[in-house]
Amino acid sequence: MNAAVMAALDVLLVLSLLGLAVSALAARDTRSSVILFMAFGLVLALAWARLQAPDVALAEAAIGAGLSGALLLAALRDKPPRAPSGNTVPAQRHAQPSLGLLLHWSISLLCVGAAGVLAWALAQAFELAPPETLARAVRDNLADSGVSNPVTAVLLNFRAYDTLLELAVLLTAVLGVLALGPARPGYLAPGPVFDGLARWLFPVLIVAAGYLLWVGAHAPGGAFQAGATLAAAGVVLRLAGRCTTNFPSERTLYLVIAAGVGMFLVVGLGLLVSGRAFLGYPPAQAGGLILLIESAATVAIGATLVLAFIGGRPEAPAVEATGPKSGKGANRTLTPPSRTCLAHTDARAVESGAHIEKENREC
Repeated sequence: MNAAVMAALDVLLVLSLLGLAVSALAARDTRSSVILFMAFGLVLALAWARLQAPDVALAEAAIGAGLSGALLLAALRDKPPRAPSGNTVPAQRHAQPSLGLLLHWSISLLCVGAAGVLAWALAQAFELAPPETLARAVRDNLADSGVSNPVTAVLLNFRAYDTLLELAVLLTAVLGVLALGPARPGYLAPGPVFDGLARWLFPVLIVAAGYLLWVGAHAPGGAFQAGATLAAAGVVLRLAGRCTTNFPSERTLYLVIAAGVGMFLVVGLGLLVSGRAFLGYPPAQAGGLILLIESAATVAIGATLVLAFIGGRPEAPAVEATGPKSGKGANRTLTPPSRTCLAHTDARAVESGAHIEKENREC
């Protein structure tokens, strides 16, 4: 592909990013703004791929566009309906139009000025810094890292402390999610088209997550991309009406969430006991230790992102007694999660509808 075509593609990507960003910020409807934000994330992933950063492009497409958009749409689903406005609201809104317009343009000019200062500082830093210092250092030590992918070598070997702290931040975030209480009500049972699509997507996403985890040692991929893909499988199940999202028991779930940080600490302390530095892998075992840490981090990231999407502690499968009501001989069977989820959602919908109708009558 010649230089003119690539230059035209670059200009189109830049204009698309600017247009989507402005449209997402200027949209009056919140749902439209979220959809535009998701489209911005997808185009940004293309821009990262054009900059020859496939690892960042994968992370942006999976997390920046997919899961972040799903989280925002889930938050909009829980947003209470807007109360009917009377005649006093427009009068208050248009009471001081000139002041509001002045404030709007002042904030916009301040943002443009701050962006210009940051761009100038970044250009000066690139101009004064020695060229390819980090890239040369990574290339010179790549053979001792245990992997052939320089991004994985930086994240899991040369700068493993940073990745450990990132997983600790995710663990702290999920503790906040669990503190919110029970998860939000599940979705209704899907139609035959989406249900059939979910049955195919779930195993494909699981296999794709395993592939991204394995290939991360020598190609774009790794724990964060694999964990995001694994979380996408859980989100698909949730959207398909599976209320429990096939989560393990509560105790096992806590172990899975803590697995990322826990495996880092186990490997680091084990190396300390053997006489090496904390997370200072021996070159012969570095590849296996990195794969072990990434495997634990993948399931921890996947569980964390799914918990953030459902917004609380997942529901356990409901149990119904089919035999005697008491005694050791009582026979119990699990109620299908989709049926329990559907009943719970219907009850919440009826209650919410009655409450809204009452407010409308009072207004």
